[in-house]
Amino acid sequence: MRRDDLCVAAIRSTCIDAINKSNSGHPGMSIGSAPIIYALYSKHLIADPKHPDWINRDRFVLSAGHASVLLYTMLHVAGYKISMDDLKQFRQINSITPGHPEVDVTPGVDASSGPLGQGIAQAVGLAMAEQSLRNIYKEGYRFIDHYTYCLCGDGCLQEGISQEAISFAGRQKLNKLILLYDCNNVTLDGGLEMSSNENTKKRFESCNWNVIEVKDGNNVKAIDRAIKKAKESNEKPTIIICHTIIGYGSKNQGTSKVHGAPLGAEDGKNTKLSYGYDYPDFTIPNTVYNHMNKTFGARGEKEYSDWEKRFASYRNTYPHEAAKFISTQDNDVSTYVFDKGPYYEPGYKDATRNSSGIILNLVHKSVFNLIGGSADVAGSVKTAIKDGIDFTPEHREGRNVNFGIREFAMGCIQNGMLLHGGVRTYGGCFLVFSDYLKPAIRMASLSKLPAIYLFSHDSLAVGEDGPTHQPVEQLAMLRSIPHNFVYRPCDINETAAAWKLSLKSTNHPSCIILSRQNLPLIEGSRSDDVYKGGYVISKERGAKPDITLIATGSEVSLAVEAQEKLLLDNIDARVVSIPCVELFLQQDAQYINDVLGCEYNHRLAIEMLSPFGWHRFAPHVMGVEEFGKSGPANAVIKEYNFTVEEVIKRVQDII
Repeated sequence: MRRDDLCVAAIRSTCIDAINKSNSGHPGMSIGSAPIIYALYSKHLIADPKHPDWINRDRFVLSAGHASVLLYTMLHVAGYKISMDDLKQFRQINSITPGHPEVDVTPGVDASSGPLGQGIAQAVGLAMAEQSLRNIYKEGYRFIDHYTYCLCGDGCLQEGISQEAISFAGRQKLNKLILLYDCNNVTLDGGLEMSSNENTKKRFESCNWNVIEVKDGNNVKAIDRAIKKAKESNEKPTIIICHTIIGYGSKNQGTSKVHGAPLGAEDGKNTKLSYGYDYPDFTIPNTVYNHMNKTFGARGEKEYSDWEKRFASYRNTYPHEAAKFISTQDNDVSTYVFDKGPYYEPGYKDATRNSSGIILNLVHKSVFNLIGGSADVAGSVKTAIKDGIDFTPEHREGRNVNFGIREFAMGCIQNGMLLHGGVRTYGGCFLVFSDYLKPAIRMASLSKLPAIYLFSHDSLAVGEDGPTHQPVEQLAMLRSIPHNFVYRPCDINETAAAWKLSLKSTNHPSCIILSRQNLPLIEGSRSDDVYKGGYVISKERGAKPDITLIATGSEVSLAVEAQEKLLLDNIDARVVSIPCVELFLQQDAQYINDVLGCEYNHRLAIEMLSPFGWHRFAPHVMGVEEFGKSGPANAVIKEYNFTVEEVIKRVQDII
């Protein structure tokens, strides 16, 4: 058997064994795509298993993450710290070979993936980060210069996120992005023709991509030639369409029966024999390991060594630039975040979206690697860096990104950029449209990525645009995502704190919720106290409050106004601002109880959104439990009783 054929057969057979042993997995694509991933790793991809986090390595994203066993097997034979015993623990609890790839769990995995299509968009972000990072530094091309590869299937290309990402990548001419498409014309329910008859070649060509076809997906040499040709492009990203057979060699090859069910002992054995592979289960000949060591291993080791020499030379020439690069390559920019300011006099009043824009333009002067934009609402969400330029194929040094009306892609691309490392990112849109990118926020949380989302137009105060644009349930949805920190600031002080905390994070995403309407600077607001998530923003006048009013965002000023009027009725209220529920819940019980002050039954929470979740702090909640109405903002707010009079009435009822 030829060496390439032996290597591919060994990879395929080990995938079959691992899936059979776990009695769970997806053999179809794992078998069908084996020649593709083998050609890539053995002949092209540059990475070093001894330094798996090396920032200048080529990146590989398995967008069709259900074929994870294929990636784990490839990484195993390529020399990463994934043992045969780890492969035998495929899909078992606490193993490093989970059901879908997870970054920071398995050595060599560059991105968590599996929800179809997201991997393509993450790969776009990785490729974009490579271009941005090399242009942040003087002569950055000397130490940042690599490719991004992504393997996808038919399902990935059916998801809408794929088109958002594909069109964006074409517009940006990300020529170092190479998409390998396992075209087997089968999805879970049956043949692809049941749900799609599009011309993939024309689709990508219309989006400014190069298209290369490999008619025989088992032909390693043809795949090798296609990748070589793709790397020659200096203008466009490239898709390589590899026509494969799902579950190749199985009695059910070419059908959906091999998509997501183990082959079983008999079919598994016969499938392996069809490759001419007659070894015991979980056996890989030394020839395979040696070959991968001499190709992939040796290539990566040399490239890493050469890169270290180049970077040492660069550091001698540009010590300050090199120091900045080293300090931020793991996405830690805390050194560069301003500590003080801005300061505004009492009486200052502005929408927190405008406050956020002010903070952003202050921050970007010190956080030199900050890049981001919005989904075509930069003027509304205030995401533009005023003295910056746009990131375009002609200006890779640009830091304003025009994501277009692609909310989901914006979120996934941001994830990819952060997975790359070395840049910090943000993206913005209206809060109601956070629904469009919720899966990307979830992936950021799962992947422990410090993504920043700016969501403006945060309540019924959107007004005339009506219920389609007035968020109700979105804030509760965002707060429900594990490890996602949600900030709803009440004024510019809290907005500044939200930005600082978001930028200082290295392991979780942050959502900053911003108002369209003007909000006053509140006398008791303090940036430092936002670090605890919640605090007493307006103290009661006497020794002990009669009631505690809990609020966020625009409703804090409402609560403070009601507090003053309540005193006329001899009701002494405390006002608590909880800009970040997640941070507040991290404090010790004593602090939480001290802040909330009153016993549970004497607390009223006020938020102009869904009351879901507030009952952990208060039995009485002023919220919104239906969709809004179209009309002037003040009229809508009054219609839903977010008035001082209603707060007073509620308090009187409680007392």
